[in-house]
Amino acid sequence: MNAPTLAADELSDLVKSAADAFARATTPADLENAKAQFLGKSGRVTELMKGMAQLSVEEKKTRGAAINQAKQAIEAALTARRQALADAELERQLQAEALDVTLPGRQRGQGGLHPISRAWERIEQIFGSMGFDVGDGPEIENDWFNFTALNNPPNHPARSMQDTFYVDMNDENGQPYCLRTHTSPMQIRYATAHAKKHAAALAAGDIPEVRVIVPGRTYRVDNDATHSPMFHQVEGLWLGENVSFKDLKVTYLNFCKAFFETEDLILRFRPSYFPFTEPSAEIDIQFQTGPLAGKWLEVSGSGQVHPQVVRNMGLDPERFIGFAFGSGIDRLAMLRYGVNDLRLFFEGDVRFLSQFR
Repeated sequence: MNAPTLAADELSDLVKSAADAFARATTPADLENAKAQFLGKSGRVTELMKGMAQLSVEEKKTRGAAINQAKQAIEAALTARRQALADAELERQLQAEALDVTLPGRQRGQGGLHPISRAWERIEQIFGSMGFDVGDGPEIENDWFNFTALNNPPNHPARSMQDTFYVDMNDENGQPYCLRTHTSPMQIRYATAHAKKHAAALAAGDIPEVRVIVPGRTYRVDNDATHSPMFHQVEGLWLGENVSFKDLKVTYLNFCKAFFETEDLILRFRPSYFPFTEPSAEIDIQFQTGPLAGKWLEVSGSGQVHPQVVRNMGLDPERFIGFAFGSGIDRLAMLRYGVNDLRLFFEGDVRFLSQFR
């Protein structure tokens, strides 16, 4: 076997040895160490290049070309191994950070109206279908609208601090403002504005009806399972020429049937006393089916508007007669949704409120 063949076999073995050494490297540092054995300053390829000094010019050309070819093959093997290690590292990272795209996404919770707001809107819709306007008024009231105009005498128990939240501020008559204890002040405010608006018609002998409901927040010093210091009430007022207790019964019965979505209930009017109505009555309802079947449940106070209250509205009680009622929106919502503790509505427990979406 001649020298060129020996040289070719030697270089072929060198390339194979380098490829095997690179293949055994499992980290970039190991690969750099293996590279130094073959391509470093003291590496085997470098030693072969140094050994050509003893060769003739023709042998140097042949030998140099062969060594350079072997060096290129070693560098190609090195580059391939580097890429393989980089690919393996990337794959490990991808596996570590993998996302299971088959898992359902985390969706944002969907909100909904509060059950009190639902009841409020339902009340407005039902009475709106009966021709009632919807009024709104201030929650901080003066003595005239909250008490005096509604026929509450100065010594009435409702005026005491045990029942009323007073504000540290007085009106023009020196009387303290208070958080309204009911929505009834809007009877006076709305009817007074109505009288001014229709002054010409009233002077001509016409009797434009007053028909309005006023839902809103009210405040009293009270707090237990069925009472809250802040609660919601809806006031109803209907004044006209021939409005009677019969209209009150029909109106409220139709409202209850629509609100509770049942024809299977009975209404009862119990004599009572309110300073702003005469005669006055408590309204009870009785369901004929369901968990509350057979029980009488109080839902509203009502009565024929007192003549003095009509005068305080700027209207003639000889011409304007009618009825008023006041119902607790919270109470109606409790009965509609079967809730037995009023405080649940105001605790902000999402588990409870999510049932009403």
